[in-house]
Amino acid sequence: QVQLVESGGGLVQAGGSLRLSCAASGSIASISAVGWYRQAPGNEREFIAVITSAGSTKYADSVKGRFTISRDNARNTVYLQMNSLNPEDTAVYYCKAVVVHSNTFKTFDAWGQGTLVTVSS
Repeated sequence: QVQLVESGGGLVQAGGSLRLSCAASGSIASISAVGWYRQAPGNEREFIAVITSAGSTKYADSVKGRFTISRDNARNTVYLQMNSLNPEDTAVYYCKAVVVHSNTFKTFDAWGQGTLVTVSS
């Protein structure tokens, strides 16, 4: 069993900042890439950012320069620092980790339950 738990969402005014956390626990041998995604009401889930085990990062154009993804491998935690938020960033934010199971050594995608970010104008 592997769990991903997101936290840090909430209500913020336009121009403000939030930092989301994604903590992984359970039967984990290793975690490679971890990504953040978001889904606004009526929209499909979209990619936001990803970080590899080596620390390489990639961002969607819509958040480049405003969001920063980072990871603490010792804590199995990935962060998403979000600055200069605007109402279009309102969505449920999810993290996804590519996990190697410590018992089966199979690789699979684990998703968190999501955390709501609401940006008011």
